[in-house]
Amino acid sequence: MEFLETIFGTIGDLTWGWSLIPFLVVLGLFFTFASGFVQFKYFGRMFRVLQGKNQTGDPNAITAREALLLSVGGRVGGGNIAGVAVAITLGGPGAVFWMWAIAIVGMATSLVECSLAQLFKEPAEDGTFRGGPARTILHGLGKDYRWLAVLYAICLIAAFGIGFPAFQGNTVAGAAQDSLGIDRMITGVVLALGTGIIVYGGIHRIAKTCDVIVPIMALGYIFMALIVIVINITDVPAVIGMIVSNALGFEEAVSGGMGAAIAQGLRRGLFSNEAGLGSAPNVAATADVRHPISQGITQSFSVFIDTIVICSCTAFVILLGDVYVAGAQDVNGVALTQQSLVSHLGEWAQYFLTGAVLLFAFSSIIYNYYLGENAMTVMTRSKVALNVFKVALVAIVFLGAVAPAATSVFFFSDPMMGILAIVNLLALLMLFPIAKRLIVDFSAQLKAGVDRPVLNPDDYADLDINREVWNGKGE
Repeated sequence: MEFLETIFGTIGDLTWGWSLIPFLVVLGLFFTFASGFVQFKYFGRMFRVLQGKNQTGDPNAITAREALLLSVGGRVGGGNIAGVAVAITLGGPGAVFWMWAIAIVGMATSLVECSLAQLFKEPAEDGTFRGGPARTILHGLGKDYRWLAVLYAICLIAAFGIGFPAFQGNTVAGAAQDSLGIDRMITGVVLALGTGIIVYGGIHRIAKTCDVIVPIMALGYIFMALIVIVINITDVPAVIGMIVSNALGFEEAVSGGMGAAIAQGLRRGLFSNEAGLGSAPNVAATADVRHPISQGITQSFSVFIDTIVICSCTAFVILLGDVYVAGAQDVNGVALTQQSLVSHLGEWAQYFLTGAVLLFAFSSIIYNYYLGENAMTVMTRSKVALNVFKVALVAIVFLGAVAPAATSVFFFSDPMMGILAIVNLLALLMLFPIAKRLIVDFSAQLKAGVDRPVLNPDDYADLDINREVWNGKGE
């Protein structure tokens, strides 16, 4: 076990410690400039997806809104509550500025990776679609790169399908026990049963569940933060000034100054919105849309919601209160967010936050399950293997909930995520010319007066795409 921990620790150091974050930042900037600042160009169109109407008439279709909310449900989690608090504790208020910066850059990366996943998607047996980086590699780079697709799929299953559900189960059980006094065993049973019911219902039930849970948890948390901001509205300009001055090194809040702010902001921002990690494209590919860029725009909006909106809510709750003390680390993580919220609104607020954590974590569990399932179908179509994975997931969620120390067994999660992110980014770099073609095509149709651009598969006859899925009937 010590040998394995050393190996995975080394992998983690080589990815997250040295190469991955600079790679994500540099590629995000490249995609932003090379695409003509696409995240700003199409920002207004992002809000259309909130209408959420199924315009296809197909009962099996996953709408763009459902795909958006499923990805938001996966992205939004502990990182938005505890992660932001840790970033501020270790990097000072300036970390928030750099979280915003990496989110804006990440919006372009997300648009590129999710548009490619849409282009190379395939029909599934249940009438929906499947796609993601593994299939993008197979069809975009060719069969010679199948080994790379399999490596990506294995890492995705290990990190998102096995490791992270245990952590989320642990988060739910810990929050329920600490704030509500509910025994971990009870939480574990309820959580396992709920997870099993949803995952055995397939992508339709997963999407419908997130369509209900995500708006409730996100809007509820945003509303709570807005109350705090309104109560302290006169202090908001000073807080914004503090964030900017600390970010640019004019005001040092913690040891390390500007460097600590940049490091923590970039790291926590990337962990939170997952842009470039290759997770969201698995969900983006399920949507039935007329043009790949349409879903790319939608998923870019998901990054905006996660970091610019929800992470900012946590930041203002903390920085507008009196619990946070610059340089002090005795109160951090979810405790800092919780105590700050209580200082603004009273004791009842901690129960609200506990509920938010429960919903955030549960939506992440079912999102992580789908990522693992989708990765498995790249390697095998066996229904037996899929059912074994479902049973294993339910057991892992229960184990993570009832045994706090059990999550330490899944030490391989972050290193595996590091590998899959590197694989995904290399594939995106090689396939960007195709993404550029899609962007140019979409823009040309808009300039020609087409309000809802449609992909013409004949224009991409040189690529290995499934022509049947592009029939012009999508949203």
